[in-house]
Amino acid sequence: MGDQVHTLPYGSWPSPIDAALAAAHDGRPDWVGFVGDEVWWTEPRPAEGGRRALVRRRTDGTEEQVLPAPWNVRSRVCEYGGRPWTGAVVDGRPLVVFAHGADQRLYRYEPGRGAPRPLTPLSAVGGGLRWADPLLRAERGEVWCVLEEFTGDGPGDVRRVLAAVPLDGSAADDRAAVRELSDGAHRFVTGPRLAPDGRRVAWLAWDHPRMPWEGTELIVAEVRADGSLRGARTVAGGPDESVAQADWSADGRLLYASDRTGWWNLYRDGEPLCPREEEFGGPLWEVGRRWFAPLDSGLIAVVHGRGSAVLGVLDPESGELVDTAGPWTEFAATLAVHGERVVAVGASPRTAHEVVELDTRTGRARVVGAAHDDAVDPAYYPEPQTRTFTGPDGREIHARVYPPHHPACTAPASELPPYVVWAHGGPTSRAPIVLDLDIAYFTSRGIGVAEVDYGGSSGYGRAYRERLREQWGVVDVEDCAAVARALADEGTADRARLAIRGGSAGGWTAAASLAATDVYACGTIIYPVLDLTGWASGGTHDFESRYLESLVGPLDEVPARYAERSPVTRADDIAVPFLLLQGLDDVVCPPAQCERFLARLNGRRVPHAYLAFEGEGHGFRRAETMVRALEAELSLYAQVFGLRVPGVPRLELTE
Repeated sequence: MGDQVHTLPYGSWPSPIDAALAAAHDGRPDWVGFVGDEVWWTEPRPAEGGRRALVRRRTDGTEEQVLPAPWNVRSRVCEYGGRPWTGAVVDGRPLVVFAHGADQRLYRYEPGRGAPRPLTPLSAVGGGLRWADPLLRAERGEVWCVLEEFTGDGPGDVRRVLAAVPLDGSAADDRAAVRELSDGAHRFVTGPRLAPDGRRVAWLAWDHPRMPWEGTELIVAEVRADGSLRGARTVAGGPDESVAQADWSADGRLLYASDRTGWWNLYRDGEPLCPREEEFGGPLWEVGRRWFAPLDSGLIAVVHGRGSAVLGVLDPESGELVDTAGPWTEFAATLAVHGERVVAVGASPRTAHEVVELDTRTGRARVVGAAHDDAVDPAYYPEPQTRTFTGPDGREIHARVYPPHHPACTAPASELPPYVVWAHGGPTSRAPIVLDLDIAYFTSRGIGVAEVDYGGSSGYGRAYRERLREQWGVVDVEDCAAVARALADEGTADRARLAIRGGSAGGWTAAASLAATDVYACGTIIYPVLDLTGWASGGTHDFESRYLESLVGPLDEVPARYAERSPVTRADDIAVPFLLLQGLDDVVCPPAQCERFLARLNGRRVPHAYLAFEGEGHGFRRAETMVRALEAELSLYAQVFGLRVPGVPRLELTE
C-alpha cells in the first residue's frame, strides 16, 4: 500500500493477519524449569493436533525439542491440568519425568538413552490415574506428586493424595507399588514443597464447596527417615482465606501468598513481607502455578501487580521491590530459579509470550526461549487502552479497549466502528494485556474489541472477586453491557453494531447477555455453560462441581434462581443471530448443554450456526479448529453488521 491512506468502511480493511496465522501463534510457552544449568519449558504445537512439546535451551544457546510427536507433555488433573514435568541432572545426565497427554501415565526419559519408559500403570476405572506437580527425589529413587485416582465412572468418583512413584519402573504395572504420602482427608491437594533440609514438606489443600481462591489450607508435615510423613497440621489459611502458593526460603522458613488482608500478599513464617494493595498470587486453576520463587541469596522473585502482573525481585529484609527492566508488561504464573538466575514467561502488547531469564546479580533480563518473531508488520498490531468504566451503583469496571487499527486504512468520517465485547473465562480470571493475534485479526480489519474484567475478575483484590458471589449472570452481564453502552455513548462504537463473545464462563456471559439485554446485535458463544441446574447436578467435572454454590447459591435453596438465569431456559428471550462453538470431547461444559439449548430454540426462527468439533475438549488446541472458528466468527459479524470481508468463507446461518 505504500504511504497512501485508503478510506474504506470499517470491517473491510485488508489485513495480512488471517485465521491460519492467528492459529499458528495461539498459546504460550509454559511450565519453565531448570535441568542443571539448562532452561526447559513446554510449548504449544497447534499444527500437531494441539500437543505440548517439551523444549530445552542448551548452555551454548541452541534450542531443541526434547521429545518428538506424538509425545504430549500435559496433565489432566482436575481437567485443567497442572505442572506436567520435572527434571534434574542425575549422574551427569538429564533425567526427566513427565505426564503424557494421551494416557496420563508418568514417564521417565533420559535423552540419548532410548524412548521414554512408563512409571505408572493404566487404570480402566473412570478417568483413570492422573499425575501432576511432580518433585524429583532422585536420592530416594522416587518422584513425589499429586495423584488423582478415579474410583468409579462418575465425575465425582475421585480421590486425590500426595504420592511417591518409584523411578525404577516397578509401579508401571502395579498400582500397589505407588506409595501414598497423605491420608486423603482433603478433596484437593497441590504438589509437595520440600524444605531445604528435607525434614519438612508443605502443600495446599481444600474441600468442596470451596474453590481454591475462596479458601485453602496450608499444611506442613514432618518427613521421616523412611520417606513417610507424620504430624500433618494446618499452619495458615482456612474457609475464608486463600493461600495460593507455598515454598521454603533457603534458610528453611515457610513462605506463602495469602489473601487474609483482601490481597494476595507474601508472608514468611506468618509475618508480612511486602504489604501492598496488589496481588502476589492468583486463582489456582492449575496445580503447580508459581507467583514467587525464593533464591539462594535470600531474595525472592515475584510476579505481582494490580490488573496486570510484572516480574520483580523482593528483598524480604528491607521490603524493597525492584521490577525487571524490559519490554514485558505481563508475566505468567510460572517461575524457576537456579542460583541467582530467574526464568519466567513474559509478554507485552507488542510481543507474544517468550521465555525470559533475569540475572539478579546484574539486573539484566534477556529472552532465552520461544523468542517473539513478528509474523507481520507490527504496524498492524492492536493498541490497547486501559480504561475504567462506571457501572451500576457507581462501581468501577476495569477493561482494555482495542480500537480498530490499520497503518494504511481509515474509515469515512461519518461512520462509527463495530465493536465486540470479549468476556473472559473463569469467571475468576482476567484478560492479560498481551499481543493476541485473535484480537488483531479483528482490529486490523476495522472491528474494535473491548476486553472486560467484569466484577468477579481476579487481579483487583478479594472484594472485587466477590462482587460475583451469588450474582453470576447478573454482575458480569451488567458490567459488559455498561462498557458497551459507554463506548457507544462516547462515540467510540456504533450502537447498532455491538456484539459479545466469550468462551467457557465467558460463553455463559455471552449467552446470558443475549437473553437478558438488548445491547448486542449478535454474539459468539464458545464451549459455554448454558444450563446451571444440569451443570450443578453431575453435568461437569469434580473440580467445579460445587462452584455454583458461591456463584449462584446452593441449588437446594435457590432452585428457581438456577432456572431463571440459565440461557437454556431463557432461549425464548434470544432474538439476535449467534454462533455456537463446541468441542465434542468437552467434559467441563459437555455438548449436551448445547443440544438442550438449541432444542429450546427450535421453531423460533433465530438465525444461528452450531459448529461442533471432534477431538476438541474445553479450549480449542488444533490449528484447523481455530481457523474454522475464527473465520466463522468474522463471517457472523460481516453478515449482521453489513461488512464486506473478502476471502472468508460464508457461515451458513439457519433458523
